[in-house]
Amino acid sequence: MSSDLHGDAARGFSDKIDRIEIHEYGFDVEGLGRDSHLNLVSQAGARMKMTNFAVVMSTGAGARGEYCPMHGGKKAMLAQVLMLAPLLIGRDPAFHEALYDDMKRAQRQWGFLGVGALDIALWDLRARAAGLSVSAMLGACRSRLPAYVSTIHADRNGNLSSKEAFATFALEARELGFPGFKIHGWSEGNRVEEAENVLHLRAQVGDGMALMLDPACELKTFADTLYVGQACDEAKYFWLEDPMRDAGTSQHAHRKLRQMIRTPILATEHVRGVEAKADWIAAEATDFVRADPDLDLGISGCMRIARIAEGFGLDVEIHGVGPAHRHCMAAIRNTNFYELALVAPGVRNPVPPVFTCGYSEQMADVGPDGCYAVPDGPGLGVQHDWDFIARNRIATHVFE
Repeated sequence: MSSDLHGDAARGFSDKIDRIEIHEYGFDVEGLGRDSHLNLVSQAGARMKMTNFAVVMSTGAGARGEYCPMHGGKKAMLAQVLMLAPLLIGRDPAFHEALYDDMKRAQRQWGFLGVGALDIALWDLRARAAGLSVSAMLGACRSRLPAYVSTIHADRNGNLSSKEAFATFALEARELGFPGFKIHGWSEGNRVEEAENVLHLRAQVGDGMALMLDPACELKTFADTLYVGQACDEAKYFWLEDPMRDAGTSQHAHRKLRQMIRTPILATEHVRGVEAKADWIAAEATDFVRADPDLDLGISGCMRIARIAEGFGLDVEIHGVGPAHRHCMAAIRNTNFYELALVAPGVRNPVPPVFTCGYSEQMADVGPDGCYAVPDGPGLGVQHDWDFIARNRIATHVFE
């Protein structure tokens, strides 16, 4: 018997995806700018125009799924979503694995960035239709997620501009209940400055808080990275993440680094999909594995990465924020922290303000236990503010 990924149409299923809407919109964030390396930084008096998009997917029988990326809603992702959306029209959402596989193949040359938002909307649609939360459909193992503060990049503008400022901010986070804190350093990648920040922060917060460092590939040489990694060893950091100018893609360089420092390495944020992550694990090039439903082919891709990491006895750490991220983490045993990214003193987390249900990614809304809740309503469990999106809409794309 022949096999056909499109065979659902031939077997007479009646409920098909008959409409996908992509709504582009913009919003302003006060006190936020970019430095010369295009990193987000605090900038008093600045106003940054952010853009994002929302997906609405519906079927002939009235099922509906929605998704709005948080930090992941960039123009590169939007372009690929627009490329992929027609592939899903007329298809049965019950054949989710076939849809995932077809989207993955169609994006093989383009880095897979378009798969995530559509896959997550599919999960929302199917879970809503079943009257379950996404995490319940996945098989949840927790409902509250211990979180760490993940800063925006250090600046030269008087906010996160010194090691003292980072320490003050970390102490504020600890007072709120956060069990962890992560530095994104300066764009110059000065190894002495970065190492001093690493050591000073540990000295100020003590041993009770998990600390992480993410230079975001700004350290210019292997020698610089080794120098900063040895400071992380001395300060007993929980992990060192994507430190080098290899752009986070060299297995050999990271394997060598693992051989020379004790601090665990967190890599694979910049390689997409389960196969690429599996290669990193097999090459012994990372200690923790990164996964992001926005970037790693949706909830379907993210959970595949979690399972293969589990099979190798490794932990997977979810990158970024959002309701999809919370549902994935809720269903993963081998994970440690929710990343509250990207925050700074006195600056609102620049996620789009598109919820009417009280859902929040702001520091002040962390629970006294240092955790964020997993939404428990049907689907992703959030309600989007469609009035806000309509008021700030740039363009609408409809596929039928």
